[in-house]
Amino acid sequence: MTGRPPEDPDGRPPGAGRPEGNADRRWYEDDTGPGVPLVRPYTVVQGRTRPDTDHGMDLLSRVTAQEPTGGRPALDHARTALLDLVRRGPREVAELAADADLPVTVVRVLLADLLDAGLVRVIPPASRARTDDPELLREIVARLREL
Repeated sequence: MTGRPPEDPDGRPPGAGRPEGNADRRWYEDDTGPGVPLVRPYTVVQGRTRPDTDHGMDLLSRVTAQEPTGGRPALDHARTALLDLVRRGPREVAELAADADLPVTVVRVLLADLLDAGLVRVIPPASRARTDDPELLREIVARLREL
């Protein structure tokens, strides 16, 4: 006996970093509202670490909202919140991840789902963009007219 309190296998004293009271108690996020459980980001995307479809999206890809061609698909809270951020104005993937307070990997998967649903459009960074792309040229003209 060394006179020190016993430690968990991970080297922490008993109870360190754990909620007081019942060990089975659920954790809740303060700013999501009463009774809303905190969900790990990977569960939001069903454990996927990559989008189902490769859209060539990188950190500097710009994301814009667009109206769906068909009916509005039903979206969960995470996808709705991300779409709301995109609707505020075009943003880069990295900026969306920071604003949503989610890992970039999760945001890429969510954006790919929104892209597949026709709710967003992803524009590659200028260095990778094709200058003869009619869609890109229309986007440039629209932005210039806004000025």
